[in-house]
Amino acid sequence: MDANTFPLEQWFFDIPPLTRTYVTAVVAATLACQVDLISPFHLYFNPDLIWKAGQYWRIVTSFLYFGSLSVDFIFHIFFLLRYSRALEEESFRGRTADFIWMLLLAIVSIVGISHALPSSLPFLSQPLTFFLVYLWSRRNPFVRMNFLGLFTFTAPYLPFVLAGFSLLINNHWPVGDMVGMVVAHVYYWGADVW
Repeated sequence: MDANTFPLEQWFFDIPPLTRTYVTAVVAATLACQVDLISPFHLYFNPDLIWKAGQYWRIVTSFLYFGSLSVDFIFHIFFLLRYSRALEEESFRGRTADFIWMLLLAIVSIVGISHALPSSLPFLSQPLTFFLVYLWSRRNPFVRMNFLGLFTFTAPYLPFVLAGFSLLINNHWPVGDMVGMVVAHVYYWGADVW
């Protein structure tokens, strides 16, 4: 470690570049909303505003907001950082273009499914995070995990445990989680199984 760098700075720059860029954009968008520089109403996914009013930035910004600063936000950042980093460092090591292509396929698929749903998903960052968690869990089937010290399971069950926990905490069906899992399963089946 360089004598002129702080441990936090070193940790930040040790994160692979795509994951670092995405997490930084998410934190920046959230902080900008938290201090009222921008409103979440200018970020959310709205097909009518995108296609009819030409507000195309909403396609990108809907992937940058998890909600206001809270414990839920911290959990989402943790999962995003952990599993995106693991995929970028392990499965896609030395294949940055493939990682970008995978993310673009996921984003297009999530946007398409969200557009087709009867009730829209205002923010698409959660489905993208679940996409990354699901894909990592399928590519690491023998990793043993522990959930809040309550029970142990193998990695392929992680997305289902998280979706169940989300259902328990929020008391509504986690549609965004399911969208991310469906897209990830199709990608996993096409890329790894077929």
